[in-house]
Amino acid sequence: MKKGGTGGGKTVTGLKFESRISLGKALQALSSYNVADDEVYFDGQKVAEFYQKHKLYKNLLGPKGVDYKDIISKKLLPDEAILLFNNSTLFIIEIKFQEVAGSVDEKLQTCDFKNKQYQKLLSSLDIEVKYVYVLSDWFKKKEYQDVLEYVKSVGCYYFFNELPLDFLGLPSPKT
Repeated sequence: MKKGGTGGGKTVTGLKFESRISLGKALQALSSYNVADDEVYFDGQKVAEFYQKHKLYKNLLGPKGVDYKDIISKKLLPDEAILLFNNSTLFIIEIKFQEVAGSVDEKLQTCDFKNKQYQKLLSSLDIEVKYVYVLSDWFKKKEYQDVLEYVKSVGCYYFFNELPLDFLGLPSPKT
Protein backbone atom coordinates (compact mmCIF):
# COMPACT_ATOMS: atom_id res chain seq x y z
CA MET A 1 0.00 0.00 0.00
CA LYS A 2 1.23 3.46 -0.82
CA LYS A 3 1.41 5.76 2.13
CA GLY A 4 -1.78 7.78 2.04
CA GLY A 5 -3.03 5.75 -0.91
CA THR A 6 -6.16 3.69 -1.33
CA GLY A 7 -6.87 0.35 -2.93
CA GLY A 8 -9.17 -0.67 -5.74
CA GLY A 9 -12.84 0.24 -5.53
CA LYS A 10 -14.03 -3.36 -5.15
CA THR A 11 -11.58 -4.65 -2.56
CA VAL A 12 -10.67 -3.95 1.03
CA THR A 13 -6.92 -3.42 1.15
CA GLY A 14 -6.21 -2.96 4.83
CA LEU A 15 -7.26 -3.09 8.44
CA LYS A 16 -8.18 0.36 9.65
CA PHE A 17 -7.34 1.41 13.17
CA GLU A 18 -8.82 4.16 15.26
CA SER A 19 -7.57 4.65 18.79
CA ARG A 20 -6.93 1.30 20.50
CA ILE A 21 -8.59 -1.55 18.62
CA SER A 22 -7.55 -5.17 18.56
CA LEU A 23 -6.38 -6.82 15.38
CA GLY A 24 -9.08 -9.47 15.84
CA LYS A 25 -11.85 -6.88 15.93
CA ALA A 26 -10.43 -5.16 12.85
CA LEU A 27 -10.42 -8.47 10.93
CA GLN A 28 -13.84 -9.53 12.20
CA ALA A 29 -15.26 -6.32 10.74
CA LEU A 30 -14.31 -7.44 7.22
CA SER A 31 -16.61 -9.55 5.09
CA SER A 32 -15.47 -13.13 4.52
CA TYR A 33 -13.51 -13.10 7.81
CA ASN A 34 -14.48 -14.80 11.04
CA VAL A 35 -12.45 -14.70 14.24
CA ALA A 36 -13.17 -17.21 17.00
CA ASP A 37 -11.01 -18.33 19.92
CA ASP A 38 -7.93 -16.58 18.50
CA GLU A 39 -8.32 -18.40 15.17
CA VAL A 40 -8.81 -16.48 11.91
CA TYR A 41 -10.93 -17.89 9.11
CA PHE A 42 -11.39 -16.56 5.58
CA ASP A 43 -14.32 -18.04 3.66
CA GLY A 44 -14.41 -20.87 6.22
CA GLN A 45 -10.72 -21.79 5.87
CA LYS A 46 -8.36 -21.28 8.82
CA VAL A 47 -5.63 -18.87 7.71
CA ALA A 48 -4.04 -17.57 10.92
CA GLU A 49 -3.93 -17.59 14.71
CA PHE A 50 -3.47 -14.83 17.30
CA TYR A 51 -0.98 -15.00 20.17
CA GLN A 52 -1.23 -11.92 22.36
CA LYS A 53 0.83 -11.46 25.53
CA HIS A 54 1.38 -14.77 27.39
CA LYS A 55 -0.54 -16.79 24.77
CA LEU A 56 2.55 -16.71 22.56
CA TYR A 57 4.29 -18.88 25.15
CA LYS A 58 1.31 -20.94 26.31
CA ASN A 59 -0.32 -21.71 22.94
CA LEU A 60 2.52 -21.60 20.41
CA LEU A 61 5.94 -22.10 21.99
CA GLY A 62 5.08 -24.40 24.92
CA PRO A 63 3.25 -27.05 22.88
CA LYS A 64 6.23 -27.17 20.51
CA GLY A 65 8.68 -27.72 23.37
CA VAL A 66 10.24 -24.25 23.27
CA ASP A 67 11.13 -22.75 26.65
CA TYR A 68 11.93 -19.07 26.25
CA LYS A 69 14.30 -19.19 29.26
CA ASP A 70 16.66 -21.40 27.24
CA ILE A 71 16.80 -18.81 24.43
CA ILE A 72 16.26 -15.28 25.75
CA SER A 73 16.73 -13.79 29.20
CA LYS A 74 13.38 -12.03 29.56
CA LYS A 75 9.89 -12.86 28.33
CA LEU A 76 8.59 -10.43 25.72
CA LEU A 77 4.83 -9.83 25.68
CA PRO A 78 3.49 -8.73 22.31
CA ASP A 79 0.46 -6.45 22.23
CA GLU A 80 -0.67 -8.23 19.08
CA ALA A 81 0.81 -11.20 17.25
CA ILE A 82 -0.62 -13.10 14.32
CA LEU A 83 0.84 -16.22 12.74
CA LEU A 84 0.00 -16.59 9.05
CA PHE A 85 -0.04 -20.19 7.87
CA ASN A 86 0.50 -19.46 4.18
CA ASN A 87 3.94 -17.93 4.75
CA SER A 88 4.92 -19.17 8.25
CA THR A 89 5.37 -15.60 9.43
CA LEU A 90 4.60 -14.25 12.87
CA PHE A 91 3.81 -10.56 12.76
CA ILE A 92 4.45 -8.73 16.01
CA ILE A 93 2.18 -5.71 15.78
CA GLU A 94 2.44 -2.74 18.07
CA ILE A 95 -0.37 -0.19 17.75
CA LYS A 96 0.78 3.24 18.87
CA PHE A 97 -1.76 6.04 18.88
CA GLN A 98 -0.50 9.24 20.41
CA GLU A 99 -1.95 12.71 20.93
CA VAL A 100 0.76 14.18 23.15
CA ALA A 101 4.50 13.62 23.50
CA GLY A 102 5.35 10.80 25.87
CA SER A 103 7.07 7.47 26.43
CA VAL A 104 5.83 6.01 23.14
CA ASP A 105 8.35 8.28 21.42
CA GLU A 106 11.22 6.24 22.84
CA LYS A 107 9.48 2.87 22.48
CA LEU A 108 9.72 3.18 18.71
CA GLN A 109 13.49 3.02 19.07
CA THR A 110 13.38 -0.47 20.64
CA CYS A 111 12.11 -2.32 17.58
CA ASP A 112 15.51 -3.64 16.47
CA PHE A 113 16.24 -5.30 19.81
CA LYS A 114 12.75 -6.77 20.16
CA ASN A 115 12.70 -7.98 16.57
CA LYS A 116 16.01 -9.80 17.08
CA GLN A 117 14.79 -11.34 20.34
CA TYR A 118 11.61 -12.64 18.69
CA GLN A 119 13.68 -13.99 15.79
CA LYS A 120 15.92 -15.92 18.22
CA LEU A 121 12.87 -17.21 20.06
CA LEU A 122 11.17 -18.56 16.94
CA SER A 123 14.16 -19.64 14.86
CA SER A 124 13.94 -23.31 15.91
CA LEU A 125 10.33 -23.43 14.67
CA ASP A 126 11.27 -22.11 11.22
CA ILE A 127 8.91 -19.18 11.67
CA GLU A 128 9.89 -15.82 10.20
CA VAL A 129 9.25 -12.72 12.34
CA LYS A 130 8.23 -9.26 11.19
CA TYR A 131 7.99 -6.43 13.71
CA VAL A 132 5.42 -3.82 12.71
CA TYR A 133 4.07 -0.57 14.09
CA VAL A 134 0.65 0.84 13.25
CA LEU A 135 0.94 4.53 14.06
CA SER A 136 -1.45 7.43 14.32
CA ASP A 137 -0.96 10.62 12.33
CA TRP A 138 0.83 12.07 15.38
CA PHE A 139 3.98 10.32 14.14
CA LYS A 140 3.88 12.04 10.75
CA LYS A 141 5.38 15.11 12.38
CA LYS A 142 8.83 16.18 11.19
CA GLU A 143 10.33 15.44 14.62
CA TYR A 144 9.72 11.70 14.03
CA GLN A 145 11.45 11.56 10.66
CA ASP A 146 14.74 10.25 12.08
CA VAL A 147 13.15 7.55 14.23
CA LEU A 148 10.92 6.38 11.35
CA GLU A 149 13.96 6.15 9.09
CA TYR A 150 15.67 4.15 11.84
CA VAL A 151 12.72 1.76 12.12
CA LYS A 152 13.03 0.97 8.41
CA SER A 153 16.83 0.81 8.47
CA VAL A 154 16.82 -2.03 11.03
CA GLY A 155 14.33 -4.17 9.12
CA CYS A 156 11.17 -3.23 10.99
CA TYR A 157 8.03 -1.75 9.46
CA TYR A 158 5.46 0.95 10.10
CA PHE A 159 2.16 2.07 8.64
CA PHE A 160 -0.16 4.94 9.49
CA ASN A 161 -3.69 4.12 10.70
CA GLU A 162 -3.96 0.98 8.59
CA LEU A 163 -2.28 -2.38 8.18
CA PRO A 164 -2.38 -3.61 4.57
CA LEU A 165 -3.77 -7.11 4.17
CA ASP A 166 -1.31 -7.88 1.38
CA PHE A 167 1.60 -6.97 3.69
CA LEU A 168 0.37 -9.64 6.09
CA GLY A 169 -0.31 -12.08 3.28
CA LEU A 170 -4.03 -12.19 4.02
CA PRO A 171 -6.63 -12.29 1.25
CA SER A 172 -8.61 -9.14 0.51
CA PRO A 173 -12.38 -9.62 0.62
CA LYS A 174 -14.57 -8.05 -2.01
CA THR A 175 -16.74 -5.24 -0.71
